[in-house]
Formats: sequence, C-alpha cells, structure tokens
Amino acid sequence: MKKILFIVLFFIGLNAMSQTDTVKYWKFENQASINFSQSYFSNWAAGGENTLATIGNYTFRSDYNKKKHKWSNWLNLALGYSYIGDAKPFKTDDKIEFISLYGYELTEKLYLTVMLTFKSQFAKGYNYKVDSTNYVSHFMAPATIDISSVGIEWKPNDHFFVNFSPVTPRWIIVDDQKLANEGSFGLDPAEKDSAGVIIKNAKKVKSMFGAKAMLVFKYEVFKNVDFVTKLELFTNYLHNPQNIDVNWQTAITLKVNSWLNVNITTELIYDDDVIFYDAAGDPIGPRTQFNENMKLGIGVKF
Repeated sequence: MKKILFIVLFFIGLNAMSQTDTVKYWKFENQASINFSQSYFSNWAAGGENTLATIGNYTFRSDYNKKKHKWSNWLNLALGYSYIGDAKPFKTDDKIEFISLYGYELTEKLYLTVMLTFKSQFAKGYNYKVDSTNYVSHFMAPATIDISSVGIEWKPNDHFFVNFSPVTPRWIIVDDQKLANEGSFGLDPAEKDSAGVIIKNAKKVKSMFGAKAMLVFKYEVFKNVDFVTKLELFTNYLHNPQNIDVNWQTAITLKVNSWLNVNITTELIYDDDVIFYDAAGDPIGPRTQFNENMKLGIGVKF
C-alpha cells in the first residue's frame, strides 16, 4: 500500500514541479467555494428545528501541451456537514479525487494514453439510518487506485472525449482492520471459527485487473450555465466480468455573478462487490448508490 501511495504523491509532486517548465506550455486553473444553508426558529408555533449546513469545495486543473504531448491533471476536494439542533453533525459530502492523464498524439483526434485515478475521502462516515456511532468508512477506507495503461483517447471536439484502456490494474484499499475484517467494499472478510472468533485477519487490499472506459462531456448550455458529466465504467476480467462497475458524476453550475453561484451535483455508483446490510445486520446484496446536492455558494476562480 505504501508503494501505491507513493505513486499518487509522485504524480502530484511532479505536477507541482512542472510549473518551473516553460510557462507557455502550461495552463492552470483553481476554484474554491463555500456553500451553505441555514434556518433558525424561536418560539415558532408550527414547529421546526434550527439547521446549518455547509460544504467546502476545491478544484484544481493543470494542462500541458507541447507538440504531440499533452498531460492533464484534475484534483477535486469536497467536505460538508449538516448541523440539526443539538444533534451530532451529519456528513453530507466528502470527496478526494485525483486524475492524471498523459496522451501522445497519433492523429488530430486520437491519442495513445496512460491514466492514473485515485479516489478516497477525508473523514469518518456513518450509516445514520442504521447506526450513528459505528463508522462505516474513513480516510483510505476505502480508497481506489486505477492505472489505465495502453489506452486510446478519442477527442472529436473541445466538449467531449472518451478514453478506453483494456489494461487497467485496480486496487481497493481499506486501511482499517475492523472494516476489512467485515468484508467492507468488496474485500474478503476475516476467517472466523465456529464461535465467531477471528482466527485470521482479512487483507486490507484487493487487487483487480480489467478494462476501464471514461467519458467526459462539458458544455455551456446557456450563458453562465455550465454542464459537466463524467462516466466511468470498469469490468474485472478475473471475477464476473459481465458485471460492470459504474461511477457517473454530473454537475450544473449557474453563475449569478463573478463570486456567487448555484451548484447542482449528482453521483451514481453501482458496484456489485459492495454488499449492503439491513438494520439486523443481514446482507441484502448490492444496491445502486445515489447522491445529490444543491448548493448556493460563494466561489473564487484563480
């Protein structure tokens, strides 16, 4: 796992050092925003509860283009909580996503590519409907790393591209022995004796090997209304290749002015290796996961 983390940090560090290269080949973009909603009640006859919700977002992008070479890097960070009355805060958003894509031009619209993808989250997460005291995730539990080598990218215009790699190793990391022993996020659970006592801890890393496709579409639908969607598909050659993992993210940004905007984001995930459980702890199988956020926020772009 340390070697995998080193690869991720290497790419991030290399991207930072690249700023010393000839500036004309690089383009950089940063965007930070804080989004919030709030309600307050005092002696309100109809009833109600004080609430405060806030989400912070940061995105970074760098693009390098020189002759037949291009190198793009995206970093997307988000963390948000909701406070309802005197209850403990609820996590409403949490994301760490880094993508690094190198391409060598074969034709005007085709590139030979290598792509690295890293995904995780910052803080502990809970299944609030079942139990708000025992965490079900935290930093590096899980984390997903893909290295899509020997890929082909087709980019017909500035709004759309599709990247396909038939050679993609994937690692699922659950850097928490408790969660790993439970078989969380598709890992094989710990071995137990007839009394339910653990006799052999589960491995914290699961390796896969398959094919991956990524489709990205970005368009300004109307003036000051931007639409971006990214679809990732992965099939594991080694286990049930007919079951395709899906990660589909969409964002709509409405710019009120240079610093105020409205963001609507959705994320849909399906992974047949991720098993859900009912309140009694009995498995109920994989489920389609969906997350939606609508946020009014203050943002700066630099």
